[in-house]
Amino acid sequence: MTTLTTTSHKSVSAFDRARVNAWVRFGVRRLGQLVVSVWVLITASFLMIHLIPGDPVRSSLGPTASQSLIAARRHALGLDKPLPTQYGQYLKGVFTGDLGTSISSQLPVRQIIGQRLPPTLLLAMLAFLVVIVIAIPLGVLMGVVTRGGRARRTELVFSSTSVVFNSMPDFLLGVGLVYIFAVSAGIFPVAGRSGPGSYVLPVLSLSIGPAAALARIMRVEMISVLDTDYVRTARAKRLPALRIYLGHALPNALTATITLGGLLLSALIAGTVLVETVFAWPGLGSTIVASILAKDYPVVQGIVLVYGAGVLLINLIVDIALALLDPRSVIKES
Repeated sequence: MTTLTTTSHKSVSAFDRARVNAWVRFGVRRLGQLVVSVWVLITASFLMIHLIPGDPVRSSLGPTASQSLIAARRHALGLDKPLPTQYGQYLKGVFTGDLGTSISSQLPVRQIIGQRLPPTLLLAMLAFLVVIVIAIPLGVLMGVVTRGGRARRTELVFSSTSVVFNSMPDFLLGVGLVYIFAVSAGIFPVAGRSGPGSYVLPVLSLSIGPAAALARIMRVEMISVLDTDYVRTARAKRLPALRIYLGHALPNALTATITLGGLLLSALIAGTVLVETVFAWPGLGSTIVASILAKDYPVVQGIVLVYGAGVLLINLIVDIALALLDPRSVIKES
């Protein structure tokens, strides 16, 4: 008996060590990917200002600017130094929080981003919350109602509607919402950030398409899970329907939904560029568009860096969430 107990403890300890090692390998591998991705992002944002045809300083100051003014501005921005020196200074600035100075406003890029980032984050997070609130219950409901070829008309209406909304560009949907609810009905403000009502149309413009896509994925995953043996066993035990759907089927149907949800959140943040422009929203999206038109490349560089870092961070959070939900995938990949 003592021998069996000792052998059992040794087996458990070996399993725990293997599991810890798998998590360590997962953390090291994911951290390495993140470091490489951040380096590529920083390098790409640095090269952007040097690969664009023309002189951004002359373009921003205008064709009538004198050579002495252009030379002074190039010197102030450090653009008259060798490229490796500029790259080294740029790397140092990024890691110390110095993203340069705006050519147009002469304000620090960090200050501009600090003022514009909160409205963009709030808009994206509200849109993501609306996507989750709409997509998961709707996908679960449609999966339950239409499983096994039932309710074909309902399935056809749901599929057709979701395809239409998913394929419609965010900015086009925003223009339509503005015409219906702002110009014609006068219920919400046309543009700007003036109160709670001003959030409704931009959030809906960003969230309707992703909610349709996520609901379709959720429905397919739900139908697949409802056909598994453990759900049939739960039905055979005559468990309550809500317990079967929400307690057994839903958690196992969420893996693909979380993966797509992370990608959708990245797309939502990127989608704010056009939606903010449509609604004159004072965020990073409208700022980067204005900076591109004004050829204010230090600001464009900084905002691209912020958008890219946000996407990388979201992907990291999604990977960790998936690893926690399905540790076997971590062990397998490690």
